[in-house]
Amino acid sequence: MEKGSAAVAEDRRGQRPSRGGSGAGRGGSSAGSRSGGSSSRGGQRSDSRGGSGRSGDSRGTSGGRPTSGGKPSGGKRPDRSQERGFRGRSEQAPRTADQAAYDGPDLPEDITGAELDRGVRAQLKGLPEKLAARVARHLAAAGAFIDDDPELAYRHALAARARASRIAVVREAAGETAYAAGHYAEALAELRAAKRMNGATDYLPIMADCHRALGNPEQAIKLAKSPSVSNFSSEAKAEMTLVEAGARRDMGQLDAALRTLELAPLTSKSRQSWVVRLRYAYADTLEAAGRETDALSWFHRTHAIDSDQLTDAAARAEALERRQS
Repeated sequence: MEKGSAAVAEDRRGQRPSRGGSGAGRGGSSAGSRSGGSSSRGGQRSDSRGGSGRSGDSRGTSGGRPTSGGKPSGGKRPDRSQERGFRGRSEQAPRTADQAAYDGPDLPEDITGAELDRGVRAQLKGLPEKLAARVARHLAAAGAFIDDDPELAYRHALAARARASRIAVVREAAGETAYAAGHYAEALAELRAAKRMNGATDYLPIMADCHRALGNPEQAIKLAKSPSVSNFSSEAKAEMTLVEAGARRDMGQLDAALRTLELAPLTSKSRQSWVVRLRYAYADTLEAAGRETDALSWFHRTHAIDSDQLTDAAARAEALERRQS
């Protein structure tokens, strides 16, 4: 959160792992706060010295008139403090890309940080109060924008990470928003960092899907076979199944992809989104394998429980029926 190429993106419709929502909208980095702040101050000092030096370049003149001994007439040097101040402000260097990333996008006034889950706010308590408040607002903004504007959400998460990069939930937010925005290498790096910090395995389906997007289906399958997957919830297991089946298809192993999906609870009576997506992936793979009659049946079974219209199962079924008639 499709990948590496348009062809891969097309055959993953309805199969992309859910972000789960556990981390979106969190972030900030205390180490980044210190380094970013000192960099900004250093730039201002440099500009101030440069402005002062330039304002004194007209040595030996006073209002453009020659003076004796290089000193202004009347024995007094003109007061150029106002000129120095003006030039220092007007010639201040523009913000660098790193500084702009540290600043982050403007924060909407109605986002206060109180929107965050209590557990997320608890992880920020080790930060100074004002820093924690800023990080919380960027995290909350990331969560608010991740569905409608994932790139903006990612920039908010980066601003949070710049201020609190040693907090796991911040790296998780950066990873999830990077995934949503299509920055798969960055997402993988951030989620690996979060996993090292807190040992959580919730990120494995997204990490596996990032490997798919980066053209490494073998690595995706390797993660899908991790022992921890057996302890996943039904929904998380379904997400990993979708990624593994997609990776098998990437490798041209349609029969293996079908076997992977057939081990999942396709006939569950649940109408939850993960069941809808499993059925859709199975129907889609059946059609890719040339089993159109079976595919038509499973597109209909998908549509029967897809009350939220998460997929285009009805349209796919109709297209198959026209082709068969």
